[in-house]
Amino acid sequence: MDFPKTIGKYELQEFLGGGMSHVFRARDSVIGRTVALKILTDQGCTDPDVRARFLLEARLAGNLAHDNVIRIYEFGEDERQHPYMVMEFLHGEDLRHAMRNGNTGDTVRKLRIALDVAKALGYIHTQNIIHRDVKPENIHISDKGVVKLMDFGIAKGEGHSMTQVGFVLGTPYYMAPEQVRGEAVTPQVDVYAFGIMLFELIAGAKPVTGEDITRIFYQIMNEPLNEEPLVQAGAPDSVIALIRQCCAKTPEQRPSGFDAVCWQLESILETLDPRVPSGQHATRTAESAASGSQPAAAPAPRRTGLIAAAAAVVVLGGAAAAYFALRPSKPELAASLSTPTGEMVLVAEGPFQFGPNKESISLHAFYIDRTEVTNRAYQSFCNATQRQLPEGFSADKPGYPVSNITFADAEAYARWAGKRLPTAREWEKAARGLDGRAYPWGNQRDASRANVRDNPSLGKAPVEANSLPLGASIFGALQTVGNVWEFVLEPKAPTPETAERFSRMLNPPPGPSERWYTIRGGSFGEDLADNVMYDATTVPERFRDPSIGFRCARDPEPQAAR
Repeated sequence: MDFPKTIGKYELQEFLGGGMSHVFRARDSVIGRTVALKILTDQGCTDPDVRARFLLEARLAGNLAHDNVIRIYEFGEDERQHPYMVMEFLHGEDLRHAMRNGNTGDTVRKLRIALDVAKALGYIHTQNIIHRDVKPENIHISDKGVVKLMDFGIAKGEGHSMTQVGFVLGTPYYMAPEQVRGEAVTPQVDVYAFGIMLFELIAGAKPVTGEDITRIFYQIMNEPLNEEPLVQAGAPDSVIALIRQCCAKTPEQRPSGFDAVCWQLESILETLDPRVPSGQHATRTAESAASGSQPAAAPAPRRTGLIAAAAAVVVLGGAAAAYFALRPSKPELAASLSTPTGEMVLVAEGPFQFGPNKESISLHAFYIDRTEVTNRAYQSFCNATQRQLPEGFSADKPGYPVSNITFADAEAYARWAGKRLPTAREWEKAARGLDGRAYPWGNQRDASRANVRDNPSLGKAPVEANSLPLGASIFGALQTVGNVWEFVLEPKAPTPETAERFSRMLNPPPGPSERWYTIRGGSFGEDLADNVMYDATTVPERFRDPSIGFRCARDPEPQAAR
């Protein structure tokens, strides 16, 4: 991508990733130090909430000084009045990738990582800051084993509150019950999230396993912690007891802050690791912060790649979930990707014209299924997971698109396949191309290129998912228009007329807690519409119909980049 050569005294050397903010590897031309520079994009600057959170993050994190917290060196604005912050440049990987790559070591090493995280969280609590988004993606481990807490994008400081009533902030799997309910948060939400993260670090799996947001939230608020994965992983009883306390449903039942958590972790380490001198388990977090001390850590295996201090900020409001992700850029990606569940095509990084007004929107590179998910692929999923096949399933038509599934069914399949549902913007870019065209193939209306009702020879029922190549988008995605509607990850409240129509169709009728999602692209049952590229229909999440299917997307794997 094109980017400025300099911002102030900083020479921009490499684009590392971005969403509402862009992150660059840069060089301080005065002292020669390599840094990570994070700057708000044009789109981020026009969103008052995003801009305010960026400024708040800079203010909160810029005043922190602890060995286990990322350092913010400077904050300013460029000549366009775009705010930016300059952070220490981190070599290594985040904890999520460390777990996936087997770089977290044995139980002792994992507990030392957890102890450093606990010290960092205890320190920020002494500064009257609540992180609110503790998760493996926001923990960085350097090549030398140094642990850093990152991303204060949704942190809450004393006297700073940007959360509206009824909104919750955080990442679903790590949210405390009181966060889910939208109640006022206290430092105890970080204790809870720390417990979930420690569970995952030790067991290698999340304790919360719901397939959709509703199920995740129900499990968090109502179901007891399933300790069996910890037992299977051979976790000591003392570790299981600590995780159980941290993950208690009510804040009062959890350890009273991270001093208590650190004390317990150091006590456990003293028992498990003879290298920990006796009597050191009573170290207080505030004292650790003042001295800058941290327990010795065995060096992690050296890893290639440079990871900037950028992480995801996930904002959930009631039924809606809007994700702003900072992910590494992926140059020189393969044009297509072969997966066990079908071929995927690359949708390159960059801007495209979105919506009826052809607004310029920029997206990261991603892959999307070349065809709608087929009966063959969906049957493999059902066989592997003992899931019931959809009503009216046509096993004799393996190449046809699967249909008559719910949004939850589509999400479950995507997770099983190692993919996800595309967002509305991703779907539209994959279907519409870059230049705001009226149809995937261009601006000329031609119903013969799609399986729609006014196609002179089709339009009666679905056809094979890999047919009609003349209707492909510029990226090679087939039948994004017609054949079957496609679910996208876009929670959206219905209009009163839509809600009334489905109230007559469904029993029981949709209630106030019912989640609604959009479907895109039309089907064999509709004429080819002039607004087909950006129009959407809203349906309840439990609604199923023979004219509704889906396709999946996925982010490029790290090794796919040069």
